[in-house]
Amino acid sequence: MCGLAGFSGPGDVADLAAMTRALAHRGPDGEGLYVDPQHPVFLGHRRLAIIDVAGGAQPMWNEDDSVAVIFNGEIYNHRELRHELVAQGHRFRTDHSDTEVLLHGYEQWGEGLPERLNGMFAFALWDRPNRALFLARDRFGEKPLYWARQGGLFLFASELGALKQHRDFAAAVDRRSLMKLLAHGFIPAPNAFWKDTRKLPPGSWLRYHLDESRIETQCYWRFAIEPGADIPVARAADELRALLQTAVERRLMSDVPLGVFLSGGIDSSAIAAAAARARGASSIDSFAIGFREPSFDESAAARRMAQHLGTRHHQEMLTMDGARELVPEVLGRLDEPLGDASLLPTYLLCGFARRHVTVALSGDGGDELFAGYDTFAALKAARLYRALMPPPLHRGLRRLADHLPLSGRNMSFDFRLRRALAGIGRAAEFWHPLWLAPLAPEALAELLHERVDAEDLYSEALAVWQSSVSRDLADRGMEFYTRLYLPDDILTKVDRASMMHGLEARAAFLDNDLVDFVRRLPPTLKLRGGVRKYVLKEALRGSVPDDILARPKKGFGVPLQDWLRVLPYPGDRDFGLSIDLPAVQRWDKEHRQGAADHRLFLWLWQVLQRHAL
Repeated sequence: MCGLAGFSGPGDVADLAAMTRALAHRGPDGEGLYVDPQHPVFLGHRRLAIIDVAGGAQPMWNEDDSVAVIFNGEIYNHRELRHELVAQGHRFRTDHSDTEVLLHGYEQWGEGLPERLNGMFAFALWDRPNRALFLARDRFGEKPLYWARQGGLFLFASELGALKQHRDFAAAVDRRSLMKLLAHGFIPAPNAFWKDTRKLPPGSWLRYHLDESRIETQCYWRFAIEPGADIPVARAADELRALLQTAVERRLMSDVPLGVFLSGGIDSSAIAAAAARARGASSIDSFAIGFREPSFDESAAARRMAQHLGTRHHQEMLTMDGARELVPEVLGRLDEPLGDASLLPTYLLCGFARRHVTVALSGDGGDELFAGYDTFAALKAARLYRALMPPPLHRGLRRLADHLPLSGRNMSFDFRLRRALAGIGRAAEFWHPLWLAPLAPEALAELLHERVDAEDLYSEALAVWQSSVSRDLADRGMEFYTRLYLPDDILTKVDRASMMHGLEARAAFLDNDLVDFVRRLPPTLKLRGGVRKYVLKEALRGSVPDDILARPKKGFGVPLQDWLRVLPYPGDRDFGLSIDLPAVQRWDKEHRQGAADHRLFLWLWQVLQRHAL
């Protein structure tokens, strides 16, 4: 796992060094800088050595020094690709570096290279004969890649903070992206926090032609559910079990110590069980974070699973005092604002794991692929409610729900009811984004004293809805979570938290072969009779205890409602949006007094105020 940065245009090696230095936490094991002597091309790299520790330094060149690469990630099928390329006549310099496969793969397949890769990656290739930079990002966006164009300057980097280090880059908040952040809790790609910057979307590549200063982008892969014919549950479970085992074994590839995150939920338990089968449980380190607040704590279930498998289990607790200390440290290092409060325990978990291992496998992706979120259980009732409930009565129910007694428990009834009613007042394509929203469009309009266009706020979610092949509500929900929420919230959170500690996190559920199988399963195998993750649970029977499979989902939530009554008010920067600051202060006061629950917005306000602009 690494950090990469570079640019073409005005500037010098001091700019490159500053950009690369800003990514030192992503790659503590080495630095590589390259300045082309004939062209205005600058490439920088920070390395976290995982594969071919001795021979994987970057930038790396092909055999005739015509193509160079800087790379962040892991290519799990690099051995198969290497054999194929050797058979085509390519000569490799390294013993088993996955980075070198990118060089020869680009020579052989050009822009068709990314779609052949099974892995997590962001890379930049300098194609000297064609005077072009070629950038690509993995299918789900596990690894970040930002780019910017200002005048004659083209820049790219793993994090926004690196772009700011170039002396000619003008950093100013992008108003539309900030509004989308307030509406989603994350910034959906290709939007980014700074003006003139973009996130390269997952499953996309970009080519920058130096001679013409021209940029072209293309999506080479997009997650789409294409349900096939019904197949017997037992057969689907058998195939899924085999694919998951293979996916985990691919991600056990490492020349450094490796472990697993183990929350006590179904997804991480599945990964830990597969890793234990592949390597032997006694060689596997597992890691968990617990909470003092019982409704949020899963540490007992994590211990139960670890004992069942026989892993070397490690556990720490996150308290209110610990959270208070973490908030300024973590949020001050966050390059792009993110409203997911589970960043805090994820950061603590990654730091804890890094004391023992350099790589950790996670269960990320399971909820999105198998309809695991609570919102999927609400779809049937929401559709019926929407059909039968007159709008005036709905508005009255929302007002009544606002007066329910507040509970700080994880996913309490009052919280779920208010979230549900906030979404189903609009058409179905708005439900999932509104159920996650820190601020609904009406509240955002109140905060900004201006009309807010909901279709523009949620344009990316509406595009996913409209492009869906399936008409099934669950399928469409899974596409929303997998194409937007997963890359721009979950994977972003895990990448930043892990990289702050120089830890590599790997998501086995996002394996190419496993995903291609799951996306073709009929929705009734994922959500059946109110049971979420149905086929996954069937696949895990016998390897994961039944009491773990039957546990209600908790997620990696935090006692945010209670914490925000104690955390100091962070400040009143309005970022040029003309925000109604007295309204923010009023909402904060209402929350602290227990008169209202504004947890999602107020946490995002903490994030924004503590962001290092």
